[in-house]
Amino acid sequence: MIRKEDFMVMKALYQRGVYLKDIADELGVHPKTVSRALQRNSAPERERKKRGSQLDAHKATIDRLLAEGVWNAMVILREIQAEGYEGKITVLRDYIRPKRALRSSRATVRFETEPGQQMQSDWGEVVVEIAGQPTKVCFIVNELGYSRRFHFWCTDSLDAEHTYEGILRSFEYFGGTTEEVLVDNQKTAVLEHPANGQPYFNERFVDLAGHYGFTPRACKPYRARTKGKDERMVGYVKGNFFVRYRSFESWTHLNQLAEQWLREEADQRVQATVKEVVAKRFKSEQPKLKALPRMRYDTAYFESRRVSADAYIDVRGNRYSVPAELVRQRVAIRIGLDDTLRVYQAETLVAKHLLRTQEEGWSTVPEHHHALWEAVKVEQRPLTFYEEVV
Repeated sequence: MIRKEDFMVMKALYQRGVYLKDIADELGVHPKTVSRALQRNSAPERERKKRGSQLDAHKATIDRLLAEGVWNAMVILREIQAEGYEGKITVLRDYIRPKRALRSSRATVRFETEPGQQMQSDWGEVVVEIAGQPTKVCFIVNELGYSRRFHFWCTDSLDAEHTYEGILRSFEYFGGTTEEVLVDNQKTAVLEHPANGQPYFNERFVDLAGHYGFTPRACKPYRARTKGKDERMVGYVKGNFFVRYRSFESWTHLNQLAEQWLREEADQRVQATVKEVVAKRFKSEQPKLKALPRMRYDTAYFESRRVSADAYIDVRGNRYSVPAELVRQRVAIRIGLDDTLRVYQAETLVAKHLLRTQEEGWSTVPEHHHALWEAVKVEQRPLTFYEEVV
């Protein structure tokens, strides 16, 4: 490699009429090197060796996550930190930025709501590992329209009882209720929604709304993205929480981690639309939330049954005893999320059981049938009667 000092000597000797071969011998290079340098009229520029980036060893992981729809830089950072990356997030963001043009998106016109006005509700599903087994997890996401603070709860079903329970848990997490709750047109909340008419809400959902003082709202048919804020949060939970955490000891462990992640990460993020930290913005919305009622709404499954002649009721393929005096009467049953069966006569709790499988058989409380046994008259005969027969 010819240095600038060598080129200056080379040029001076050439101007004095020294032959190229002699100049080359003087500098210890090939004559062609001298010839090319004089034609170029400069020393060759030294090619700087590019320094390798700490990110290079992790680009395959990054590209895989991007292909899976994970675009949150913080989530990706934590994944590659687990692989040994020690660089800064700015390097990662510089790598991701030009690739965002490849990200598919759907434009949605968002509308802003006043503090305390609206909560949006939606369901999502993922498959993760719980207690070592692949398990389908249903999770309900409820987001406040103004502050963008959200809460989600994971369970094994998205039926009416779990929908109502999820809404209540979010109200309790926020510490109050909103003026209205916007839902999709799932049957747990909306029985029918004509394209050009008013929706017909599920009776129990209306009852729940009345108990908590909110107005039920439904998206326009085939336009679930009316509640685009919350729909985006379903994707946010999938692409953040369920990428960071993929294995759980139990359902309780899953929901404990969820609330920890909500407090430590989701609440601390700067929301892209309002450009404000969610937890800070929530402080201005919280005073506008309505107080929770003194009595919690009973979200348990509710139906009625007729008591059979043997003082049992049929529930989900099995039989459960009730007090004998209720024979042939109608009773109300409630099944909690903990599989507890409660039986009511009017407003009075008359029996309580834990649901059983068909293999486990009927559930009987002996005291329930005491009156029936008392009613059975058994004739008593003296021994002399049998002696006479013989």
